[in-house]
Amino acid sequence: MKSEAFWTEGEDRAGRWLVTVDHATNRVPDWVGGGDLGIAPGDMARHIAYDVGAAGVARHLGARIQAPVVGSDFSRLVIDPNRGEDDPTLLMRLYDGTVIPANRDADAAERERRLDRLHRPYHGELERLAGARPDRAICAIHSFTPQLRARPPRPWVVGVLYSHRDERLAPLLIERCRQQGWVTGDNQPYSGHLDGDSIDRHALTQARPNVLIEIRNDLIADEAGQIEWAEKLVPVMDGLLEEAGL
Repeated sequence: MKSEAFWTEGEDRAGRWLVTVDHATNRVPDWVGGGDLGIAPGDMARHIAYDVGAAGVARHLGARIQAPVVGSDFSRLVIDPNRGEDDPTLLMRLYDGTVIPANRDADAAERERRLDRLHRPYHGELERLAGARPDRAICAIHSFTPQLRARPPRPWVVGVLYSHRDERLAPLLIERCRQQGWVTGDNQPYSGHLDGDSIDRHALTQARPNVLIEIRNDLIADEAGQIEWAEKLVPVMDGLLEEAGL
């Protein structure tokens, strides 16, 4: 299924997991700045606009673990689907050194329009799929850049993010990743708790088991890397819920 705000695959798959990709694409709808946010194509190809490679990993992983997959179909720079509606970073005007001209003068009415046409439909579909079975677990796939501008290089290959409100799965997943020999961030490269974000909204508030996996984006920049990392994640996901007693 595909709409202006989201796409889904494998709704009829039998697995417990729902794989989500909040930052799946750098697409700008034509009704936002004529489809152009006013920044250079090179910036639109960077992590500031979307999670490079995450959608490909999620699609291949979902097929391998028999999980439905849902992803956003708009750039995080248009409006960030991984932020609550009251979050001040919902509509960014500056990101990692790049000014976003199309957002500079975006007022409350424009913010509401983007919420109504993009953000809310995406979350409505995510919740519909999450609620399709009572034992649903959520696996969120993201990617991170190896280095932010004017910051030191990040040492991790993958990161597992989680909230202090639910530590049932993440420590076990971190252990499994490290057993693979991966330099794995424990709530790195950033904290996994953010009030109102997708995991908070669809997992924590519903007591659904959840993991959030961040993969360094230079490793998954092309399809070969995306397939490789999806395959690598299969054994660390296999039996995770059962081992955790969930």
